[in-house]
Formats: sequence, structure tokens, C-alpha cells
Amino acid sequence: MRLLTFARRPWDAALVRWGRVPGIRTAKVTLAAVLAYVAADSLNTTPSPILAPLTAILVVQVTVFQTVTEGFQRVLSVLAGVMVSVGLAAIAGLSWWSLGLVVAASLVLGQLLRLGPHTLEVPISAMLVLAVGGGAAPQAATGRVYETLIGTATGIAVNLAIVPPVHVESAGSAVAGLATRLGDFLRSLATQLRAEWSRQAAQDWLTAARGLSVTVLEADHSLLRAEQSAVLNPRGGEVRMAQPRLRTALTAIEYCTIVVRTLSREIFDRTFYLPPELEAEAYSAAARVALADALDAAAKAFDGVADVASGAEPLDAARARVAAQLAELHQRRELLGRLLLVDPRADAAAWQQHGALLTAVDRLRVEIEAAVRPAGQPWRPPPLATRPRRAARRVVGAAGQTLPRVTDRSRQAVRRMMTTAAGAAAENLAIPDPRAARSRRREAGAEPSVGRAGVQDAASPATEPDAASPTGQPGPAEPGAGRWPSSE
Repeated sequence: MRLLTFARRPWDAALVRWGRVPGIRTAKVTLAAVLAYVAADSLNTTPSPILAPLTAILVVQVTVFQTVTEGFQRVLSVLAGVMVSVGLAAIAGLSWWSLGLVVAASLVLGQLLRLGPHTLEVPISAMLVLAVGGGAAPQAATGRVYETLIGTATGIAVNLAIVPPVHVESAGSAVAGLATRLGDFLRSLATQLRAEWSRQAAQDWLTAARGLSVTVLEADHSLLRAEQSAVLNPRGGEVRMAQPRLRTALTAIEYCTIVVRTLSREIFDRTFYLPPELEAEAYSAAARVALADALDAAAKAFDGVADVASGAEPLDAARARVAAQLAELHQRRELLGRLLLVDPRADAAAWQQHGALLTAVDRLRVEIEAAVRPAGQPWRPPPLATRPRRAARRVVGAAGQTLPRVTDRSRQAVRRMMTTAAGAAAENLAIPDPRAARSRRREAGAEPSVGRAGVQDAASPATEPDAASPTGQPGPAEPGAGRWPSSE
């Protein structure tokens, strides 16, 4: 099979094989450091360009996406530190107050830029530039920025060009391992149910069921790393094909762990609320055997789920085997339901607890079926512009919350200026002759001053078209036009 695959797609087969060679990341880190040093030394950034290989070592990560993210944050932190310190270094130099000022400003800037673990890189870069001081500070700052850019670009290029890893196989193994662990748990519980049963056994199995959720986080972390490995990766098609199957299986298995914990809780409650001398009779021998058979069928179905997640065999064959085991689980559940049937008027507690147990078995069957269901739509990596857009929104929102008063004041001032200008313009249009305005005030005498509405009413006759004009344009000005109407 491997020979046939190599004959059809030799390049892809070689990449997959080389990607599994131990030490590939060590080789890439070493090569990136050497190339960064050579490039920085050729460009003569500083007399000892050691920062370039150091940046390359720190930038190269497990996936290309993590490498690009690490490089971008490191460049941003260095630029921020340089901008904070370069002006102060040329003026004041290194002293206790300048050091404290630079460190405080750098930390605040790093928190505003949301650099996370790279926040401390901002004051480090600022202190290194501040230590040079004087006229050499700009040159040291420029060299530090150039070497950071060279190291970042070299690390990204090396990780992108030499076998960019995809972590589909490890994610599939993690999901399959989780399904296998659930199957082993159900088999062990079935074995215990067929043997002697006690309150202590029920409590031990409930404690063990509560510990199943820990492996879910590990499998989710592995799948998340596989999803990140598809970003900016020429081999990302393998992840895009496998991700819907793995994510569907992991989601359903996570629900199955909750159902198994609920099932164990119901078994414990039925045993715990009986007198100590009757705890072994919580379930009849036939009911315990029927429940054990149902759990065995569910365990075999989980084995099929593990095969689907790992891709160890054709998916159609694995899904068909899971469907057959689920049909058997349904039959055994029907038998269990008949054995647990009680009269609710005779024993209401048993009726309620048996119903909860049967509901848990039904829910387990539904979730196992969902784990192997084909995905409805393909998966694509999230766009890289998502995080910068969110960061821009946070910055704009913070600015809006910080300066709301300044914005409101500026808008109110503009409105007042526009209102004043409009009133002045209307008054000038209504009374073009200053002498007419003085005569109007003499005629008004002690009458109250007319407001803005009066100015607009007075302006309207002067601005209306002349009805006698055939063109509808204003007629020639007459003596006294534009004056206030007399009181006669």
C-alpha cells in the first residue's frame, strides 16, 4: 500500500515520511539561526549581529501559524521598545529616573498592544537602547530592529520551506485514544456488574468516571494544534479533509464522557439509598447481566469510533461496524428496560432511578451514532485578519470610552458655531443696510428684542420670488425694501 502511494504521489509520500523523522525541528532551528547570522553579518547591521540568530531560534515553532504569530509579536514588541526609549536616550541617557520612566511606559504600551507573554520584550529592548545613550542610540535602535526583522523572516522562511508539519496523525491518535479509554472503562464496569456488587464498588466507579474528562482536554489541544498547522501550510489540504471527521468525533465523545458519568451516578444513587444489608440487591442478577451486556455493546461501538478517528481502516467499513453494534445495543437496552420495569405506585424511587439509567443508555447510543456521522460541510482555516480586526476594534472602543467628553465638547462647539453663523447670515440678508437697522431699533423703542424666529420671518419676504416678475425671479429693489413692517 505504501509503495503504491509513493508511485502515485512520490512528493507527498516523501513529505509525510520526512515529517516523521525525529529531530527535524532541531535541524530547522539550527539552520534558521545560521542563515540569520549570515544575513545580518552580510548587511553589517551591528559589529556582532547575535540578535538575529537569537530571534530566529525563538521564532521557529511547531507550526507555521505559530511561527508567524511569534515573529509578528516579537517584531512589534521590539519596535515599541525602541520608540519609547530612542528619544529619551539621546536627551537624558541612563539614570535611575529615566530607567523607571522607560520601564513604566514600556509596560503600559505592551499591555495596550496586548502582546501577552511578549510584553516584557518591550522594556528589555527599551533598556538596551537606553544603555547606549547619546548619539549612538539611534544607530543601536536601528540595528536591533533590523536584526529582529532578519531573524523573524529567516525563521518563517525556513519553517515554511522545509517540511511544514501537519499534526493530523497525532490528533487522530488522541481522539482514538479517548474513544478506546471510554470503551475500556465500560468493559471494566460490565465485568464488575457481573461479579459481586456493593456500595464501595459503585463509589469507586463514579470516581473513575469523573476522571475521564481530563483526557478530553488533551485531545482537544492536539486537534487545535492540527487545525493551526493548516494555516499558511502548503500541505494544509490533509488537515482540511480530516478536521470535520475528527472534530465531530471529539465533540460526541466529550458528550459521551458526561453521559458515562451520569450513568455511573445513577448506579451509585440506586445502591447508596438502600439499606446496607440490601445494597447488593440494588439490581437483580438478571438486570445486572443485561446492563453489563449493553455496556459491552457500547464498548465495541467505541472501538469502531476509534477506528474512524484514527483512519486505521476504510471509513465506510468502520461506520458499518459501529451501526451494527448500536443495533445490538438497542436490543439489549430493550431487554434491560423490561427487567427494570416497576410499578411507580409501589416503589416511586426505583421507578425514577431506573428511568434515569435507561435514559443514560439511550443518550449514550445517540452520541456514539453522532460520533461517526459524516460532516455536513467542509472545514477551512480561520482567516488571518480576524485577530488584527479584533485588535483594531478593541483600540477604537478603548479610545471611544477614554475620550467621550472631548468628542462631545467638540461636536457641541461645532454646532454652536454653525448656529451662530447661520443666524448672522440670515440677519445680514434680511437687513442689508445698517442705517435701516438703526432706524428699526429707534422705532421699536422699549419693545422687547426680536429673537431668531423674528429674523427668519423678516427675511422671508425679501427672499420670496416677486409675483409680478414673469420669470419668477426677484424684482428690482425698492426704496425701503427689507425693512421691518410698520405697526400701522
